[in-house]
Amino acid sequence: MADQHTLSPPSSQNSRTAFGILGAISVAHLLNDMIQSLILAIYPLLHADFSLSFVQIGMITLTYQMTASLLQPIIGHFTDKHPQPWSLPLGMGFTLCGLLLLAMAGSFPEVLLAAALVGTGSSVFHPESSRVARMASGGRHGLAQSLFQVGGNLGSSFGPLLAALVIAPYGRGNIAWFSLAALLAIVVLLQVGRWYQLQHRSVRKASTPAISPLPRAKVAFAISILLVLIFSKYFYLTSLSSYYTFYLMHKFGMSVQNAQLHLFAFLLAVAAGTVIGGPVGDKIGRKRVIWISILGVAPFTLLLPHASLWWTGALSVVIGFILASAFSAILVYAQELLPGRIGMVSGLFFGFAFGMGGLGAALLGILADHSSIDRVYQICAYLPLLGVLTVLLPDNRQK
Repeated sequence: MADQHTLSPPSSQNSRTAFGILGAISVAHLLNDMIQSLILAIYPLLHADFSLSFVQIGMITLTYQMTASLLQPIIGHFTDKHPQPWSLPLGMGFTLCGLLLLAMAGSFPEVLLAAALVGTGSSVFHPESSRVARMASGGRHGLAQSLFQVGGNLGSSFGPLLAALVIAPYGRGNIAWFSLAALLAIVVLLQVGRWYQLQHRSVRKASTPAISPLPRAKVAFAISILLVLIFSKYFYLTSLSSYYTFYLMHKFGMSVQNAQLHLFAFLLAVAAGTVIGGPVGDKIGRKRVIWISILGVAPFTLLLPHASLWWTGALSVVIGFILASAFSAILVYAQELLPGRIGMVSGLFFGFAFGMGGLGAALLGILADHSSIDRVYQICAYLPLLGVLTVLLPDNRQK
């Protein structure tokens, strides 16, 4: 028996894709994730200001990621039943408060509180904004999710660049200037919330019961496999996003600013790869994209710990590009397994991704403190081999 779930908005390939709304929500995602990535980008400054160990660096990421990951599925489940169009600017308000506190923090606990506020803002923003992207897709779900995701990944890539140009030369207090970006995002999200509210009223009148295409047990098994793949992807990405600057500074003697520019190149490649996964998945199937993006990156991750400086930069760009194409395909695949539960699925996968990133940052920080930063990359190189589990996923392509 197939599972019958809550009501779902009708979606047709012939429906009109609302590119204006997709553009707006992508811009908001860019601003949101740019602010969040500043936390990662200023780790060397926080390390110097508060004499932090690698374990404490990992604790900052863990605090941010866990506040995001634990709340997202709960918020997504609630908004599936009770959509909250105005929660989008509210979530950005939490991010704004965290940003200002980070600029003024005088102790390590205050830094952790700032990270928690930013994580809370993320937990409110992502489930509802992912729902907006699907509502605006016109049936082109992979394309819509990729456009939404690329905004976030572009924002993440700009964080280290702006940190290198604006914050590193002049001090941590200059983070406060980025509150203007949060205020702009709030203005954009107020407009998106207005469209969402009008759209929700029309959807409620036209909704039909959403039916899962597979039996309950098979759906649960497929979701479990997808979560393992998310674990492999984000545990590895954390090794680069949280510790790449330290790795370059330790192994090749780079300055903080040059290491941040290398991190920017990696994160820019992640943004570029995100554009590919969704629309390609619409054409050839999500499962094939997942195969290529996770297992296909393994040869490059295995080479990275043994590469010279030039090849380290080149391989990190290739890894970021290929690996990033997976998330949009995984998320839309999961949404198709559980139609009518868009918020819960989005919250679960965004939250699990953030949680794995935070847990990875903490565990890898402990590993770096007790062995070496080089050892982190030698061990993480094997994680993409878990992509072989993709063979166990059912093919749920619509004919």
